[in-house]
Amino acid sequence: MKYCIALLTLIILGSSCNKIVDDLNDDPNNLTESSFGTVLTGAEVGTMLFQSGESARRASIFSGQYTGIDRQHLGYSQYSVTTSDFDALWNDGFVDSYRNALIAENIAENDGVGAVSKGIALVLQALAAGTIASLYGDIPFEEAGTLENLNPIFEQQTAVYNKIQTRLDNAIALLNQGTGRPVAGSDIYFDGNSIAWIEAAYTLKARFYLHVKNYQEAFEAASNGISTIENSMYGPHGSAEENSNLNYQFFAIEVRQADLVVSDFMASLIDPNTTNPIPTNYRGNAKTNETGRYNFLFTTNSTGIQPNITNGFAAQNASVPLVTFEENLLILAEAGFRISGFDTGLTRLNRYRAFMDTGGYLTNVDPTQVSYEPYELTDFENGGIENPDNISRDNALLREILEERYITFFGQIESFNDTRRTESETIVRVPVIPNTGNELPQRFLYPQSEIDRNENTPTPIPNFFEKTDINQ
Repeated sequence: MKYCIALLTLIILGSSCNKIVDDLNDDPNNLTESSFGTVLTGAEVGTMLFQSGESARRASIFSGQYTGIDRQHLGYSQYSVTTSDFDALWNDGFVDSYRNALIAENIAENDGVGAVSKGIALVLQALAAGTIASLYGDIPFEEAGTLENLNPIFEQQTAVYNKIQTRLDNAIALLNQGTGRPVAGSDIYFDGNSIAWIEAAYTLKARFYLHVKNYQEAFEAASNGISTIENSMYGPHGSAEENSNLNYQFFAIEVRQADLVVSDFMASLIDPNTTNPIPTNYRGNAKTNETGRYNFLFTTNSTGIQPNITNGFAAQNASVPLVTFEENLLILAEAGFRISGFDTGLTRLNRYRAFMDTGGYLTNVDPTQVSYEPYELTDFENGGIENPDNISRDNALLREILEERYITFFGQIESFNDTRRTESETIVRVPVIPNTGNELPQRFLYPQSEIDRNENTPTPIPNFFEKTDINQ
């Protein structure tokens, strides 16, 4: 994404320039500050870079979805990581995504561009900061993102989550005013549609409540969340090399197929073929046909099973999921089960299955290759098609919901968040096992760049297997 990187650089430099001599030789034709629309586009491009680039691939390795087979990705799969391995990822989150969203808010305020525009900037900030907190634990927040403060304090992870909820509430209040949309085309997600932004903000609230296991609030927020797939926040890509899908760039343009493959465990869950690496894992049954989803997500080449770069998940112009209808449906299913019990969980799961039965989020779907018929209570009773090992009916349903989330979030950071959040629920969690040793990764490491420059970086540095506060 060469143009994206250039745009981000322009925004960062342009926004930090100061006049050398105030009021000397002012030229109204010289632009000293980027327009809100330009900065907003850059912030949204930076969001895509952070949410679907190397941070997402690394998270997917740590949650058992990818297996590294060569070079640094082999090391990541073996949990051989150092602080310097996270320098670029920290920058993706705090500079490309969070800081550009802060700049967008400042320009919106200074230039009076309106409530909707400012609300969009706040939603982008919340998405960035919530994701960073989920990955690293305690992080800079109130003092983050400014060039003036080189030593921002680190705030407790739980406190950051609370402040993010407040920021989303403020965003929703601004978006509800409905005035001050950004200039046409600058918002590359929703083109200033305030209703879509409000729904995305509520789904983000639900996501972050789920992270901290506040299932009641998660359900209530998701009830106001994304209501149709058309209102999903997807990041667009194009057919040129420089604006291609980031997974396409990794697996096709950079030719890194030899570095990374889909794990046997991940593939086995939805592989209907005789070549399934672990046939007993296949989740298809009399009511479920995963062929269409498998063909959307994966393809097989000489290296192994990899993301579909032709017409599926990692195609050149494939949009990237950021905050989606499918996520909202699954939050309602899990949180609904946890707060109200089996009937609510099953009803909500079946709404998700009805969505998938029509193709759902699969962009290359063949209707003959998908089937997600509604489940019934008896399917989860002892010996039912969703309970062959005779666990309790409730556990069988929750296990199915969590497995569905794991598959839906393939290649996304949320898979890592779920793996850690549910690790102690041994009967129902997705049974990801460590690639080496007996511990699963628990966090991204604070980067060496921050350790070297910020005197407030926590000491001692938490290690790779040390749980963050919300996952204790």
